[in-house]
Amino acid sequence: MTAPLRNIYTCFPGGRHKVLTMSYDDGREEDRRLVDIFNRYGIRGTFNLNAGMQDDPRRIPKEEYPTLYKGHEIACHTYLHPTLGRCPLDQVARQVLQDRIELEAITGAPVRGLAYPNGSYSKDIMTLLPMLGIRYGRVVHTTGGFSMPDNFLEWKGTCHHNQDLLERGKEFVALFKTQYLYMMYVWGHSYEFTDRDNWQVMEDFCAMVAGREDIWYATNIEIVDYMDAAGRLQFTAAGDKVYNPNACSIWLEVAHEKVEIPGGTLVEL
Repeated sequence: MTAPLRNIYTCFPGGRHKVLTMSYDDGREEDRRLVDIFNRYGIRGTFNLNAGMQDDPRRIPKEEYPTLYKGHEIACHTYLHPTLGRCPLDQVARQVLQDRIELEAITGAPVRGLAYPNGSYSKDIMTLLPMLGIRYGRVVHTTGGFSMPDNFLEWKGTCHHNQDLLERGKEFVALFKTQYLYMMYVWGHSYEFTDRDNWQVMEDFCAMVAGREDIWYATNIEIVDYMDAAGRLQFTAAGDKVYNPNACSIWLEVAHEKVEIPGGTLVEL
């Protein structure tokens, strides 16, 4: 007999329905203070770095990357921070690949994310990036909302940290409808806190959103990889069984019940 039709929803790890992620550009020396704040509150994020700009004394030395950014993601920001939309496409490829090569030599792991320098990109660049091993690209335009992106290669954040961060944080914390997946994505440059003398804004934000059971604290690439893996689940037409071909667990909500689908298993729902 066919199983009754039920609502089946994708969840974030642990059955959560909200995710928080941060994205900070340029690798300036203020990253040390920002990382310390993140680590104290269990907030995780992505740091977008230019491997070819080490002549600037305000930037974090490359040999410090593995220890400073441990537990966070290191992503590309191109080698020399050009305005990509004005560059020949083959030079865009060189800027991205050289940045990847040097960052990977330092970290010992694949680097698969990018923040577009100066917010500049094009359809041709978005088409090119997957061929360069880049899985997502973050833009500077923001949505003010908490929805998941339609296209990870044109990933819009919720807000810059100077765009009413505490108000957006309060809205995010208050979200409760579990039939949706919510994402709060904050971006910026750590030196801006020094320029505006507003470090307390980030301290207050992290204190407000930290340690909540309904929030997954993730890097950019962890969100992309998890959603890719969730999309590979294989369901029976009746919705009574699911096979997970991935190595990682994927979580579902089935008729209001949270279910973990371990990697490599067939599970009855």
